[in-house]
Amino acid sequence: MAHLPPLREVIARHGLAARHSLGQHFLLDANLTDRIVRHAGDLAGRHVIEVGPGPGGLTRSLLASAAASITAIELDRRAIGALCELAAATGPRLRVIEGDAMAIEAASLVASPRQVIANLPYNIASPLLIRWLRRAASFERLTLMFQQEVAERICAAVGTAAYGRLSVLTQWTCEARIVMRLPSEAFTPPPKVASAVVSLTPRPTQPDPGRFAAMESLTAAAFGQRRKMLRGSLRALGGEALLARAGIAPERRAETLSLAEFDRLVGLTAGQR
Repeated sequence: MAHLPPLREVIARHGLAARHSLGQHFLLDANLTDRIVRHAGDLAGRHVIEVGPGPGGLTRSLLASAAASITAIELDRRAIGALCELAAATGPRLRVIEGDAMAIEAASLVASPRQVIANLPYNIASPLLIRWLRRAASFERLTLMFQQEVAERICAAVGTAAYGRLSVLTQWTCEARIVMRLPSEAFTPPPKVASAVVSLTPRPTQPDPGRFAAMESLTAAAFGQRRKMLRGSLRALGGEALLARAGIAPERRAETLSLAEFDRLVGLTAGQR
């Protein structure tokens, strides 16, 4: 990869100044992008999907790995030229798709085993994660960078202030852990907050689409008004009667419920759908 031009030169040549509207903050340090790729494990034979590659910093590290292929999804037309240049210089392992990742079924793009490794655009990171969690069984692993606050919510323990809907949906379907933290100064331009990389390994048993949809509705209601007792926040789903069937005291609040208790509740609500 030493023959490639410096990323700052690529950014200047393609007019790739980061756009706030696209949630762009570029990571240009190859030492850091290489570390992110190493956290994804052995990529030999794996087909990797990257979202929001921008000028291609992380893409270069992925190309330097043993991954069988890299499919880069990019919305910003300015970056497409830079990525196509990278593909031309490095061979057929890199495929560039221009489009909105929120409108693309990522798992349909490549064969299994597949992984997602990405420095996600901040403005779509959480909804994109939930979209992938609905089909978590399709992926071997997801190694994703978020704003640190979002990463901490994803991995939060029950009973903590950060524990919420994103914690439950993620940890219900995946083993989740923060594997790397990065200061804002690591990015160009520096965001106002630090970032963190989360490793997500889907659990062997996954909910069917109906059960996942029921958990989405349940957690939206339960955490919609955090100060409310569950008897109130879950009134539309059955309130005290539902909680009694699940053996959960109606005075409790959502942040005190374990994954097992949410799973018990969703089993009852899914049966009503």
